[in-house]
Amino acid sequence: MDYEAVIGLETHVQLKTCSKMWCACANTYGAPPNTQVCPVCLGLPGTLPVPNEEALRLTALAGLLLNCTLPPRAKFDRKSYFYPDMPKNYQITQYDQPSTVGGYVDFEYDGPTRLRGPNGLPLVRLIRAHLEEDVGKSFHFAQHSGVDFNRAGVPLLEIVSEPDIGSPDMAYAYLNALKEILIRGGISDCDMEKGMVRCDVNVSMRTIGENTLGAKIEIKNLNSFSGVRRALEYEIARQITILRQGGQLVQSTRRWDEVSGVTEEMRTKEEAHDYRYFPDPDLLPIEPDEAWLETVRGRVVELPLARKQRFMRVYGLPAGDAEVFKTDLALGDYFECLAQRAASPKAVANWVLNNLLGRLAEMPVEPAPAGEAAEQPTRSTSMGTAAKLARLKFPPQALLELVQLVESGVVSSSGAQRVFNGMFDTGEAPRAIVERLGLAQVSDTTRLEALCDQVLATHPGPAADYRAGKTAALNFLKGQVMKLSRGRANPALAGEILERKLKS
Repeated sequence: MDYEAVIGLETHVQLKTCSKMWCACANTYGAPPNTQVCPVCLGLPGTLPVPNEEALRLTALAGLLLNCTLPPRAKFDRKSYFYPDMPKNYQITQYDQPSTVGGYVDFEYDGPTRLRGPNGLPLVRLIRAHLEEDVGKSFHFAQHSGVDFNRAGVPLLEIVSEPDIGSPDMAYAYLNALKEILIRGGISDCDMEKGMVRCDVNVSMRTIGENTLGAKIEIKNLNSFSGVRRALEYEIARQITILRQGGQLVQSTRRWDEVSGVTEEMRTKEEAHDYRYFPDPDLLPIEPDEAWLETVRGRVVELPLARKQRFMRVYGLPAGDAEVFKTDLALGDYFECLAQRAASPKAVANWVLNNLLGRLAEMPVEPAPAGEAAEQPTRSTSMGTAAKLARLKFPPQALLELVQLVESGVVSSSGAQRVFNGMFDTGEAPRAIVERLGLAQVSDTTRLEALCDQVLATHPGPAADYRAGKTAALNFLKGQVMKLSRGRANPALAGEILERKLKS
């Protein structure tokens, strides 16, 4: 039989808040173990949780960005389970009345897909995106184990998809699209190295053409999107082998071993009743009013895919250029402020991507303010594009002026490279650099006629070759005109004059 994979993903995302979900402890990464804890996040007797309103806002905002419905009422529940990283022996989460329901993510993917969205792109439906708290982190050493509770109580958004994914590559594309949306919306930094995004995979197999799902296998311990793809590739092959050999699959939870590249059984899968869900008696239901929702709607932003499509449609950019501006928000904003005033947005894009981006990469890293390194040990060593653009010595209008000088034929492309480097290094105006270095193109027809006559007289052989049908000889003759003019002749106009004279 031929089988197909049915895949659903549960993506856990730490929200970008200053404090934890139920207390005032800092929500930061990299502090010494168990230094960002208090009686509330340690679950000590007599403590009461107080909801973080910014976490509630970010959850509602995520729902809007993911096309979800925001119900008029949501509540928090206790999910009971006993494990060392959960100090209360229950997790505060949302069960039957989450903050958001439904929704979908559409994204670019070239492979086969079961569903497509309103714009024709592949689509994965969402069941819900609910708010809960993170747990601590366990460490296992040679002789003992320990738990760091700094992460316990950090607000966590769990985004649960429908089983609409049919391949490891599609799962990888979906996760990257989801990550782009969450980062762009300010929901999370989604730094996987810091554990801000974690993913559980549910996968089953069925014969092609059937609607009934097979036994669901959950895979845990997935620390990267590429790890999700590799684990799915292994697990799909494993399940197909068992089925083809006449075996049966049992619903269970497995762990992914990154080193050996295999999944290993951990336990048979729990059912919902095993967690003994019940409403948290310490927390009131959430019933947001219209005024509160309106403040959240005011934070909705243009999503990366919509931005890419708009840049292609409005500015005529190819997909590759638009992809860069989609990914680098600051660079895209810089381009757009120029493109809105430019006669040729594509020419502006060429200068931004081919020249400006390269010089920005050469900028030295700006040192951190005194004392900041000690306070923020996880500060990135690289400087973002926005910070580099703010340090440019020339205003955006100067780059637009340079593009206009090239488009109008005042300066050649090679000359414009020298002008740009001068602008970047000194901040001098483009036209001033052109005049100072004598880079203005010769576009005077009389002068170019004389130069072309001189070249044709000096090189009768290539001229005869062109007349004999060797059109490549024209490039040699044009090069001689450029050489004679010390690179200042307008190459397009010089070519036209040469061609006219050779045909006369």
